[in-house]
Amino acid sequence: IPLLPEIFIILTALGLLIVGVNGGNRNTDIICWASVVALLLGIFLLFGISWERQIVLNGMFIMDQFAGFMKLLVILGLIVSLTLSVRYMTQEQMGRFEFPILVLLAGVGMLLMVSAHNLLGLYMALELQSLSLYILAAFRRNSRKSAEAGTKYFILGALSSGIILFGISLIYGFTGSIDYTIIAEAVRGMEEGTNIGVVFGMVFLLAGLAFKISAAPFHMWTPDVYQGAPTNVTALFAIVPKVAAFAVLIRLLFEPFVDLTIEWKQIIILLSVASMTVGAFAALAQDNIKRLMAYSSISNMGFALIGVAAGNQVGISAVIIYMFIYMFMTAGVFAVILCLRRANISLENVSDLSGLSHSNPALAYTMAILMFSMSGIPPLAGFFGKFFVFQAAVNSGLYALAVFGILTSVVAAFYYLRIIKVMFFDDPIDTMDKDISFSRRAVMLISVLFVLCFIVKPNLLVSSAQSAAASIFQTKVK
Repeated sequence: IPLLPEIFIILTALGLLIVGVNGGNRNTDIICWASVVALLLGIFLLFGISWERQIVLNGMFIMDQFAGFMKLLVILGLIVSLTLSVRYMTQEQMGRFEFPILVLLAGVGMLLMVSAHNLLGLYMALELQSLSLYILAAFRRNSRKSAEAGTKYFILGALSSGIILFGISLIYGFTGSIDYTIIAEAVRGMEEGTNIGVVFGMVFLLAGLAFKISAAPFHMWTPDVYQGAPTNVTALFAIVPKVAAFAVLIRLLFEPFVDLTIEWKQIIILLSVASMTVGAFAALAQDNIKRLMAYSSISNMGFALIGVAAGNQVGISAVIIYMFIYMFMTAGVFAVILCLRRANISLENVSDLSGLSHSNPALAYTMAILMFSMSGIPPLAGFFGKFFVFQAAVNSGLYALAVFGILTSVVAAFYYLRIIKVMFFDDPIDTMDKDISFSRRAVMLISVLFVLCFIVKPNLLVSSAQSAAASIFQTKVK
C-alpha cells in the first residue's frame, strides 16, 4: 500500500509508452496531458495512504510524514514541468512522445529516492532518475548544444554515481550492512576513533549527492547543461530533482549518520559557503539568462544547506519551507523565460529583455515580482525562505554562516535587480510575440499569487514542514 503512487505512475508510464509506440509522435500532446492527469491522480493516491511511519520491502522503503510531504513537492514540480513543456515542444518542433514518459520515469526514480531506506535502493532509484534526465538533456537531437549538454551531464553524472557507489561499498565494508537502521546502530556502537572508514564512506556519499544538488565545488556541469538543454528540460532540472536530492541528503544525515553529526556538519558548512560564493559572484558576469539561473540555483542550494548545517528540527523544517518556496519561484521564472520569443525564435539573453515593460507589461511585472522575491525582498515569499534558514543557523550558534549568507544574498541581489533594470529602464529593441499559452499564464499566475500572498497565511506551510521535520527528528531521538 505505501508504494501505491509509485506503482500507479510506473504502470501509467508503461501504458502510455504502448500508446506512443502505436500512435507515433502525433499523440505527444495527448500523452503529455495524460501524464499530468496521472500525476494528479498520484497526488490523490498519496493523500489516500497513511503517512504514519512504516518500513516495508524488507527495510528498503520507508513512508512517513517527511517522505509524504517531499513526494507531494516532487509530483507538483513534475506537473508544472510537463505543463510548461506541451506548447514549447510544438514551437520548437521537438514533439516526441518519449518526452512525457521519460519525465514520469524520472519522477518515479525521485519518489523512490525520497522513500529509500537502504543504500542499494537509494542507488537504484538515483540511477532511474539520472538515466532519464541524461536523455532529456540531449532531447533536441539536431542541436549541438543539447548534445553537448547531454554528454557533459552523462559523463559527470556517471562519475558522481561511481563516487556514490564507492562510498556505499566503504560503508558496507565497515558496518556490514546497507540498511539505514543497522548502519545507525553500527556507528553508534563504534568507539571514538574507530569510525574513520565509515566517515570516509560518508564523505564520498556526500560528494556524489552534492553533484546531484549542484552544490559547489561539484557544480561544474550546471551552467553548461542549463544553457544547452531545451528550455523546458532546464525548467525540469531547476524545479524537481533538487527537492528529491535534498530529501535523500536529510534522511541520510539524520538517520544512519546521526552519530557522525560533528563530522558531516563541517562538510555541509563548507559546501554551503562554496555554493553561496560561486552562485553570487559567478552570476554577475552572465548575460545568458539560463546560465544566470544555473548560478542562481547553485546559490539557492547554498542557502538551503544552511538549514541542514543547523542540524536540528528547526533546520530541517526551514529547508523544507525553502525548497517549497524556491520551487514555486523557479517555476514562475521559467514560465516567463519560455514566453520570451521574437518571430517565433526563443530568446535567452538578459539584453533581449530590454524595454519589456513597454511591449508586454504583464510579463515584465511578473518577472519583476519573482526577481524581487528571489533577491529576498520583504514581504515576498523569498524573504521568508531565507529568514527561516538564517533563523535556524542563529539558533544553532552558526552566526558566521548566517552573516556570510546575508552578505552573499546582497551580492546576488545585484544580478536579479539588473534584470528588472533592463526590463523597465532600457530602450525596447523589438516587440515580443504576444501569443502566450494558457498553461504558461496559469503557472505564472499561481507563482506570483504564492509569492505575494505567502505572508497572508504562512502557517499552513510552516506547520506542515514542522510536522514533516518532526517525523525525521523523532527517529533521531529514538
